[in-house]
Amino acid sequence: MKRTGAQIIWEVLVREGVDVVFGYPGGAIMPAYDTILGYPIRHVLVRHEQGASHMADGYARASGKVGVCVATSGPGATNLVTGIATAMLDSSPIVCITGQVSSKLLGTDAFQETDITGVTLPITKHNYLVTDVQDIAPTLREAFYIARSGRPGPVLVDITKDAQQASIDFEPPKGEVRLPGYRPSQHAVQTDIEKAIDLIDEAERPLILAGQGIVRAEATRELLSFVEKTGIPVASTLLGLGGFPATHPLSLGMMGMHGEAWVNNAIQEADLLIALGMRFDDRVTGNLKTYAVKAKKIHVEIDRSEINKNVKVDVGLIGDVRDTLLSLIPGCKQRNRGPWVERINLLKGDSAVRDIQQLPYNDKLYAAHVMHDLWRLTDGKALVVTDVGQHQMWEAQYYKHDHPRKLVTSGGLGTMGFALPAAIGARFAKPEDEIWVVVGDGGFQMTACELSTCAQEGLKVHVAVINNGYLGMVRQWQEFFYNRRYSATPMRSPDFVKLAEAHGLTGIRVTKREEIAGAVERARATPGTVVVDFRVEQEDSVYPMVPAGADLNDMIRRPSPIVETGEDP
Repeated sequence: MKRTGAQIIWEVLVREGVDVVFGYPGGAIMPAYDTILGYPIRHVLVRHEQGASHMADGYARASGKVGVCVATSGPGATNLVTGIATAMLDSSPIVCITGQVSSKLLGTDAFQETDITGVTLPITKHNYLVTDVQDIAPTLREAFYIARSGRPGPVLVDITKDAQQASIDFEPPKGEVRLPGYRPSQHAVQTDIEKAIDLIDEAERPLILAGQGIVRAEATRELLSFVEKTGIPVASTLLGLGGFPATHPLSLGMMGMHGEAWVNNAIQEADLLIALGMRFDDRVTGNLKTYAVKAKKIHVEIDRSEINKNVKVDVGLIGDVRDTLLSLIPGCKQRNRGPWVERINLLKGDSAVRDIQQLPYNDKLYAAHVMHDLWRLTDGKALVVTDVGQHQMWEAQYYKHDHPRKLVTSGGLGTMGFALPAAIGARFAKPEDEIWVVVGDGGFQMTACELSTCAQEGLKVHVAVINNGYLGMVRQWQEFFYNRRYSATPMRSPDFVKLAEAHGLTGIRVTKREEIAGAVERARATPGTVVVDFRVEQEDSVYPMVPAGADLNDMIRRPSPIVETGEDP
């Protein structure tokens, strides 16, 4: 059958199971936009291409499938870059399709010509420039295969306009994609598995460090089995939250810069760390020279290059986390590590009396109260998409995630402006879920234009703006490390209630804790997207905090015990 290159793009996407794409049209991608009308693929018109790449990312993280975004050449393609880098740092599988000027114009500085494959070379898992219609189908199939296999990541396919316009006799490619030299499936060596089992059985104070690899590998059930057999407590990275039930007795919560104090102290006292699908980044380890010096280390990771990159380990197990756990579980002994768990519970007591949830009522609204109440009011079942900053850390501390793919957040790149568009993508991935966007007043304004996308598409997401009138995390660093010189962090914002109304949406303002429940109830009952403007205490800080480069247990703690309950709140 005769097909143009533009038609072949959608033919392949349909066969890859794609039913929604996020994009913005323009000159070099117009042939593709002209033909999409004939295919069963929903196109979501974004307001800025950055939003398109975040939407594809949010769709991928919430669904486990590959997300797709589309843009034209030049500025359209470069506007995708922040979203591509975000996906790269967090190993999110997305395919970005960009139009390019005709092949005869390449290298002439033609109108809207940019070398987008050159620009994105360091922030994609792979990328392609396609100039021949014959190459469109096999290239797109490879792109999906590379994006979703092994360690997932973003792939960009740049297609010239003449390749989209040309026609060929098209036969859909069949069979599996095979790429010489690319071996995404690997299995840990059996002798290394046996070494790991010996270390696990011998350890008296072991800890599991659960990363995003648990979620990516769909290994939550296997992790639970491993924990319940070995009795080993679990600490999580930010992106690993939800990979192990937060309400499980052996769940310790988040580790690292803003992790709970007892978690960081336990890591420093451990005699064995079992790192599962995490990469020992600097926000997790603090000072590498003093990081967990008493502990031997086992590292399970699908990407060989991560083994011994930041932390030297005793046993490296290269492979899929789920497969590796299935290899470890039968060989490990059934253990009850009561004394070690009791020691960690002692460490918790000190943190409990400092927790802001113990603060007597003082007529002020704290962000931690909002997060805790949101968790309680949604029974912990909402899909939460956060932006980056203080609110992100409060969400990680006070919204307890029991299930995977219920927290979508930008980890490695720390991208402000991520939350609202990523939530739009998540909405298409999970149409039945209750979705809350948790965002600061600064990050919200970076991509608030996508409220128009919510209105046009008739989408229902709840936007909780944690509005403290500052770029809060930067202000906190200025308070702690720059003698309270608040340079360029006080922020005057628009009236977010009126901003929502200007988009034909609903806005609600909350200034007291007793108003939170009513606002949540009203947001749920109101059709369409609702923006809730939470006016929180302005100069509150996230505790504890490990200063950059400090030892993991050298934390800045909340100044003084609030009330001595002696119990975990």
